[in-house]
Amino acid sequence: MVFVLWGVTFVTFFLSRVVPGDPARLLAGPQASPNEVAHIAHLYGLDQPLVVQYGRYMRDLAHGNLGYSFLTRRPVRTDIATYLPATIELAGYALLLGFVLALITATAAAYRRGTRTDVAGRLTAIAGLSIPAFWLALVLQLVFHTQLHWFPLGGRLDPGATPPPHITGLLTVDSLLTGHLGDFTDAVSHLVLPVIALAAGVYGLMVRIVRTSVLDSLGEEYVRTAEAKGLSRWRVLRRHVLRNAMLPAVTVLGLEFGLLAAGVFVVESIFQWPGLGNYAFQAIQASDYNATLGATLVIAIMYVVINLIVDIAYLYLDPRIRYA
Repeated sequence: MVFVLWGVTFVTFFLSRVVPGDPARLLAGPQASPNEVAHIAHLYGLDQPLVVQYGRYMRDLAHGNLGYSFLTRRPVRTDIATYLPATIELAGYALLLGFVLALITATAAAYRRGTRTDVAGRLTAIAGLSIPAFWLALVLQLVFHTQLHWFPLGGRLDPGATPPPHITGLLTVDSLLTGHLGDFTDAVSHLVLPVIALAAGVYGLMVRIVRTSVLDSLGEEYVRTAEAKGLSRWRVLRRHVLRNAMLPAVTVLGLEFGLLAAGVFVVESIFQWPGLGNYAFQAIQASDYNATLGATLVIAIMYVVINLIVDIAYLYLDPRIRYA
């Protein structure tokens, strides 16, 4: 994990320095003189060699200092703490929705192999994998906001609405904990369209993986033995089929977060979702090095932590690992 995170900082740092753009000019303003721009560059150390800048960045990072954002003029750590809960809420619900729907669809398709249920499940999986998240997001806005007026266009709450008291930063959770049911309904209505746009890709991939795993498990001797003993179909499914079929599915689910993080950047920008993806997108456009590095590092940390959780989940799903 440490090596992966160091590699992320190394690659992101040097890539962010070679793209066109002058952050010193951005900070000084379009009317600033060359001397003022040079003073800003010297003040932030932007005139030093890249190796020196990287060494200073890693030293500050070791002390939890992510630097200051050139765009917001605030510490990057403060910005990330502000925007990260919105991204966690959006990505978490998208993963949950896509995985649950895929589990139901794939199990039904595997048990009814070759029937219309199976064909429908595979077709929807192909559609989920084939449709780009940005295109689906625009179509959802056009249909369900512009034409039907069912859901809002973007944001986390209606304009002028007062957020619930801050506890976790997740509006749906905070509104329930504080008893603000109106805010909960408002937050859910704003979540529906972006969550669907992100969950489609998760659903498409997971249906294919889970269906194949369930079919493999159904052909095992222990499943036929359990059915011959007179166990109910639900118990065979829960205790013997799904538990073994979940191993590859859980692995892919952890890896899926990396693809989901990429989709979050686009979907948050389309829906004007005030999350880390939208913050990073604006930082990249403005050549805000510190904000770009901070957002990338946080997403990388989330990715490796989720994959660590996946590895730990194997202990519960596969008893052979515990016995070993």
